[in-house]
Amino acid sequence: MSGRTDSDTGEHIRADEDTRAGAGTAPAGPEADVDGEDEHEDARRARWTATGTGAVLTLAGLAASLLRLTGSAPALVPAAYALGAAVCALGALLGARGRTRRALWLLIAGVMVMAVGDQSD
Repeated sequence: MSGRTDSDTGEHIRADEDTRAGAGTAPAGPEADVDGEDEHEDARRARWTATGTGAVLTLAGLAASLLRLTGSAPALVPAAYALGAAVCALGALLGARGRTRRALWLLIAGVMVMAVGDQSD
């Protein structure tokens, strides 16, 4: 940027500024498609996380429900564990379908229902 206003350097400066500002074409090379692949990888990882966590919480809730059912706990306790497990199973199903935000909220709700059963014990 020498400050010269010659007509032949003006086009070069303008093209250089457009390229720096992002007005040019998309960058070529390995950086061009990394963002798209990262988004898909993040979405896939979120689906697997929601599905796996929901499955583990469902099994834990069912196991706790069966253990409390055979004991001398009030009927509310195994019912709360079973209901929480059902909510977590629904969350796992939604997670597998790609609805990860709703799935994670359902997993939180399912654990909270199981916590009510634990407090009632």
